[in-house]
Amino acid sequence: MYQDKRKIRAVYLIIDLFFISLCFCLAYRLNSNLIPFGLSGIKAYSQVFVFWGIVLIFFLNNYRLYFTDRSLSIIYEWRMVCKCVLFSCILAALFIFGLKIDVFSRLVFIESTFLLLFGVSIWRMFKRIYVRHLIRQGYFNCNVLIVGAGKIGLELLEQIKGSSYLGLKVIGFLDDVKITAVGGYKVLGRISDLEDNVKKYFIDEIFVTIPSERKVVSDIILKGIKLGKSIRIAAEHFNLPFRRVGLNYLGFIPLITYSQGKTHGAEGVIKRLLDAVLAGGGLLLLSPVFLVIAFLIKLDNPGPIFYISKRCGRKGKVFNFYKFRSMIYDADSYKESLKGRSEVDGPIFKIRQDPRITKLGKFLRKYSLDELPQLINVLKGDMSLVGTRPFPVEESERIENKYILRLNIKPGITGLAQINGRSDLVFRHWVKWDSWYINNWSLGLDLKILWWTIPAVLKGKGAY
Repeated sequence: MYQDKRKIRAVYLIIDLFFISLCFCLAYRLNSNLIPFGLSGIKAYSQVFVFWGIVLIFFLNNYRLYFTDRSLSIIYEWRMVCKCVLFSCILAALFIFGLKIDVFSRLVFIESTFLLLFGVSIWRMFKRIYVRHLIRQGYFNCNVLIVGAGKIGLELLEQIKGSSYLGLKVIGFLDDVKITAVGGYKVLGRISDLEDNVKKYFIDEIFVTIPSERKVVSDIILKGIKLGKSIRIAAEHFNLPFRRVGLNYLGFIPLITYSQGKTHGAEGVIKRLLDAVLAGGGLLLLSPVFLVIAFLIKLDNPGPIFYISKRCGRKGKVFNFYKFRSMIYDADSYKESLKGRSEVDGPIFKIRQDPRITKLGKFLRKYSLDELPQLINVLKGDMSLVGTRPFPVEESERIENKYILRLNIKPGITGLAQINGRSDLVFRHWVKWDSWYINNWSLGLDLKILWWTIPAVLKGKGAY
């Protein structure tokens, strides 16, 4: 295994060297008319390129980009590459300035930077897509043992099953409670049987989800170290509304710190400005699409073009919520008779094959085209582009107090729940994604969610 990792790192390094050299050669050739003839010019450019390349490889290695970390997203890895290129550019500029290499063209420097950004990141994007494909096919999977078959253990199992790109294969559970199976997976024995099960089932990673039992957890960690296995411990209180969780030290004692953190007021202003600009631009660009959908709705079924309902917004404020009508006219009058057929737990009403939905409505819902008029809500300030989904007033009134946290922010057109299952999510997972978003909100997270929404919508899964 160790030899394989060394080979993979060597391959990554060779590919990087190829693309870095190619980028520098392209920048040099494209601006050859700006480069002085003779050995002095060639020597100066060679010195800069060699130094720049070495520094860039140093940063790439420092950010562990020669390791295949399955948990990294394509966007996050691209950001890391951008950081490495930026830092290497700064040092290359200082190198040019320090050695007073006046012949080095600024245009070559700028073009080299952009070419490096493209070249070093593009192959990594395709590499990650290919690796995820292999992992989904069963290659390089890690055998996982979950210690603790309680509520947190079951939640962890569902998250692992929903993250197939990580290549985690759950073998079973260990627990001292007398049960035989959890979520379709066997309970293989008691916690004291850890060592035997790790050897028997060739376990690669151990996940610990039992409550605070320090001696038991310490024993598991010591056994994991002895067996040379990775140990991952589920953080307690992860579902409470803390914005920041970190590890720091008081002397030699490690402390897990839970804190609310502070959101700068300027970030809220930028979020609102971003909403207004993107919503306004979206309405202008999509106006032809609006006209086509409006015409098709009129052609498909008699009734109004828009469906307007009362929804609960931030701090319970009620507002008019706009959608393209995807159901028959006066569909709400049939809702009471269909309540017994709801396929979603909790206070939400959803039917997978709702008889009130029109033929056109099924298509609109599948690709979320019925949601486009909510750009008007965003422009008005009732909603945001990203947030928690607003429930109808009558459904919001039935939500338990422990879920009221979701009303602390403006509702959004899209959110973490929408990109992680949409209507297929059970209610408790829906509100947990909402809580996680509220507790970890940042502008960067909003931009990621907007980006992730595109493939989620194009797949058309989980929308009904």
